[in-house]
Amino acid sequence: MTKAKYIFITGGVCSSLGKGVTVAALGTLLEGRGYTVSLQKMDPYINIDPGTMSPYQHGEVYVTEDGAETDLDLGYYERFTNSKLTRKNSITTGQIYFSVIERERKGDYLGRTVQVVPHITNEIRNRIYALENDNETDFIIVEIGGTVGDIESIPFLEAIRQMRYEHGSSQVIFIHLTLVPTIVVAGEAKTKPTQHSVKELLQLGIQPDVLVCRISTPLSKEMKSKISLFCNVKEDNVISAVDINSTIYEIPKMYKEEKLDEVVLKTLGMDQRKLNFSEWDKILKRISNSKKKVIIGVIGKYISLQDAYRSVYESLSHGGIANEVIVEFLKINPEELDKTNVKETLKSVNGILVPGGFGERGIEGKIVAIQHARVKEIPFFGICLGMQCAVIEFSRNAAGLKNANSTEFNQSTENPVISLIEEQMEIERMGGTMRLGSYPCIIKKNTLAYSEYKSEKINERHRHRFEFTLKYKETLERYGMVFSGSSPDEKLIEIIELPDHPWFVGVQYHPEFKSKPFSPHPLFAGFIRAASKYSR
Repeated sequence: MTKAKYIFITGGVCSSLGKGVTVAALGTLLEGRGYTVSLQKMDPYINIDPGTMSPYQHGEVYVTEDGAETDLDLGYYERFTNSKLTRKNSITTGQIYFSVIERERKGDYLGRTVQVVPHITNEIRNRIYALENDNETDFIIVEIGGTVGDIESIPFLEAIRQMRYEHGSSQVIFIHLTLVPTIVVAGEAKTKPTQHSVKELLQLGIQPDVLVCRISTPLSKEMKSKISLFCNVKEDNVISAVDINSTIYEIPKMYKEEKLDEVVLKTLGMDQRKLNFSEWDKILKRISNSKKKVIIGVIGKYISLQDAYRSVYESLSHGGIANEVIVEFLKINPEELDKTNVKETLKSVNGILVPGGFGERGIEGKIVAIQHARVKEIPFFGICLGMQCAVIEFSRNAAGLKNANSTEFNQSTENPVISLIEEQMEIERMGGTMRLGSYPCIIKKNTLAYSEYKSEKINERHRHRFEFTLKYKETLERYGMVFSGSSPDEKLIEIIELPDHPWFVGVQYHPEFKSKPFSPHPLFAGFIRAASKYSR
């Protein structure tokens, strides 16, 4: 018999209602009451993972400690809670079918016909149960991706229906997040979409226990009563999820005031332990007390899509929390940047950040921006590809290495200061060929990196194929570049910096994946601190 309590969160009416943040916020509140939680995302797409998907399709790819490429919602889970996530916390339809087909090929089903029910649904359930087998967890909160009514979500919904049937309503509950739209002309909120969404669920055998209604203003008592009556949900279990206009870190407080965690605990028959919300109160107080503004120029080719650099934006905000400043973003398309307009385009920024990415598009614009940051002594932070571009810029314009480049962009360059990881030179497959997950880094003392981390050994998460070419290390050092962090065997460069600059750091890894609002990453905190001191 399973010991953990299972909370399944589904979405209806439309996508992008905030299921991921709701899962994370509920996890925050349950942890605040002394319970342990594990959070899982189930995505209905057939890709094995989002690693080869365009950010325009999926947003950013979030990387776990063990190197899983996952949905960006796992970033919310880790930022809001203390839950340690691994590849087991991210499931896709592709993974499920791949696993079942592999076993069928090996003859594990003993000649039986392999079907969606029970074989696919059993595999889904086993992936959920695996979280409990690994940890003593009080609550396992599972987000079912997509929208109820999508054909690809049906096996996941059938699997969780079976779990409710097997374990009962004291062990398994369903939370359904829906939209209550407001007709602007009439000035009236409409509950009909929510009713239809619940009807869709009922047709699949799932009766929600809690309804979370995304709405522009709080639900009135009359509306809650109407939704309760037509959706067969207790009135106290109809929760308002009001649009937040300032920071997403107010969402746990909003759900606390709506008593979402109390409703969940009552529904599951669990003790209403006292809530300790002091840590989040401190964060919200620091945010509300922040008056000074810092503008960070973020230069990336996917800046038109907010979710493409979601963890970067959140980590910059964490740096703002650490320094009690408001961080604003100036999003700049590098394809529109060149030497003729860089000064005017960047005249309002206090700091410049170039995030990670792949491909040649926009590279020269990024290099122009980095040169501007270096020469004008504007605080600069380069992440992954941003660090590689900083190396290219310095090699060309400070060290005199003619046409220095990365072999990712020019395989015949005469000065390949960035090149492919040697052991992967023969690999042609796109998926699963990168340096992924957490790796150790040794930091030199008496460097900026050491002063920010205050440690000689760190571990950071990676997602890349190309590295700094070691044979150029001595040349760049002669011109002033400091290689302040490297792998323990010193074969891979992890951190570069310029000592004769207010704050100029490039890192090969992705520090944004380890930053939390109550524990800002030291490099983001240091970068925003330097930016707040920069006078334009």
